[in-house]
Amino acid sequence: MQLSFTEQTAYSNCRLCPRQCGVDRTVGETGFCGMGIYPVVARAALHFWEEPCISGEAGSGAVFFAGCNLRCVFCQNQEISRGQAGKEISVERLAEICLELQEKGANNINLVTATMFIPSVAEALRQAKEKGLQIPVVYNCGGYESVEALRLLDGLVDIYLPDFKYWESEIARDYSAAEDYCMHAKEALAEMVRQAGAPQFNEKGILLKGVVVRHLLLPGQRKDAEKIIDYLYQTYGNDIYISIMNQYTPMADMDVTDKVLYKDLGRKVTRFEYDKTIEFALDLGVKNGFMQEGGTVGESFIPAFDLEGVEHE
Repeated sequence: MQLSFTEQTAYSNCRLCPRQCGVDRTVGETGFCGMGIYPVVARAALHFWEEPCISGEAGSGAVFFAGCNLRCVFCQNQEISRGQAGKEISVERLAEICLELQEKGANNINLVTATMFIPSVAEALRQAKEKGLQIPVVYNCGGYESVEALRLLDGLVDIYLPDFKYWESEIARDYSAAEDYCMHAKEALAEMVRQAGAPQFNEKGILLKGVVVRHLLLPGQRKDAEKIIDYLYQTYGNDIYISIMNQYTPMADMDVTDKVLYKDLGRKVTRFEYDKTIEFALDLGVKNGFMQEGGTVGESFIPAFDLEGVEHE
């Protein structure tokens, strides 16, 4: 497997995310995310648990990458975010995977947490498009992104699906070791909206272009959620969709050694907390949005990271 010039340049002094680690991944050095120079993928399969305009009835072609530039203490995907699952693949194989998912009838290609491999992903998308990839491409991320890196995806990604996790820097620091999260999330979102433009749908209601911003409501953090929703609506109005999620699930193996600091994370979001958050959004005037109703708390949203679809079929 050989690196393109862009990959070589980016990975030799890695500044692909706000961490700005500056490590030389081409000689085996690793930064905060712990990743090397080749994409590590843990699963590539049809996925049915995204927003209705993403999954639809046919499913979203989700490609789950390993590694992460955040350290969320409540992470539900620690198996891959900590790099404990997945397999290194070539850019060429990643392009093939995209085409295979298209052949399976996927509504889109859904790149889940690909931040660490943006140069390789961009090259793979170019190759896939040259070979007939026609369905929309979704960039699904934690929101802690570099504008400069996102520009490598300009013209290659149709839909951005970022999280907007935190408003207050203290919460971002304590929960994800990213005190500057909000600043970078705002800058990244502006770039995503610039690239994707206003939402466009096909006749089946499947999103073709646009931005859907997710906020996972955390227990005890309703006021932080309201600040985020207010910012999103005041800044973008109904030019984006806002997805307010109640599926937070306390994980048995969470790294929450400080029981005082993380006391709320040991419980689920209450019905009152979620209803009041939705009420706030509606009163604000949010029309383009998604909410979740009952039965969303649990591990059913976590797929098996068993290399399905990763190796040659």
